[in-house]
Amino acid sequence: MDDGAARSIGINTWVWTSPLTDADLPPLLRHIADLGFDGVELPLENAGDLTAAAVRNALAATGLAPAVVGAMAPGRDLVGASPAATRETQRYLLECIDLAHAIGAKSVCGPFYSATGRVWRMDDDERAAAYAELRENLAPVADHAVAAGVELGIEPLNRYETSLLNTVGQALEALGPLLGSGVGLALDSYHLAIEERSSAGAVRAAGPHLVHLQVCGNDRGAPGGDQTDWPGLFAALEDVRYDGPLNIESFTSANASIAVAASIWRPLAPSQDRLAQDGLAFLRRTDPSQARRRPVPTLQGQEP
Repeated sequence: MDDGAARSIGINTWVWTSPLTDADLPPLLRHIADLGFDGVELPLENAGDLTAAAVRNALAATGLAPAVVGAMAPGRDLVGASPAATRETQRYLLECIDLAHAIGAKSVCGPFYSATGRVWRMDDDERAAAYAELRENLAPVADHAVAAGVELGIEPLNRYETSLLNTVGQALEALGPLLGSGVGLALDSYHLAIEERSSAGAVRAAGPHLVHLQVCGNDRGAPGGDQTDWPGLFAALEDVRYDGPLNIESFTSANASIAVAASIWRPLAPSQDRLAQDGLAFLRRTDPSQARRRPVPTLQGQEP
């Protein structure tokens, strides 16, 4: 990390809506910028929901730094699936990469191995075979990412959302030789709090392979005021010199598809705007890198 750089603080549009479409972009991205965020996390749930030109225009109008995330809906699998389903999943991931490349996003992140919510039992041999299959089917996607100048961030999920990759240790084992060749890890403080003995230790284990970090409270609400050991987590980010974004990921309980997928059964804040504002304020005052934010230049004679 550049000692003078502060980590970008962004937010996922799932806080307000799903699926995100071209029509949503101008007002929602303007609102996010007006709240004071540096970046925005853009979910591409389905091919065609977003077009590069519309996204570029909205980003140019707001100055927000983009990241792209994918959604592993039912039927999207790279492990234990039919050849046709695997090809369709690969095609979807290539479209996510192409969008990221076209809008200047550095990464495409998500649980890119099996559908969210799909769980099954495996013995040691079956797990080793599943990891080998994942590497084989992810490899051409990683090659496409390298050619596009985009990095894939593979996200471990908690035990209720997958049985394949729950921890950083499992992700490092499964991805092995792909790491550093268009593939890294995307971590989420919510999943870390469930699966890791130490969230800080997991970040340190990910080390240079950490390309993206999503943050929220242990209840999926705003980061801050919850049970998460935030000082420990931020100390680990400093130790591994993580210079990627801190993106708030939460969901509105009013949205049926995302609320069910993420098991959001109640409001997590008085309003979605309040969730965003409280989370941003907490990250600004708690993340040590924010003290390195460069002041906005002012014209001579003007107050800063």
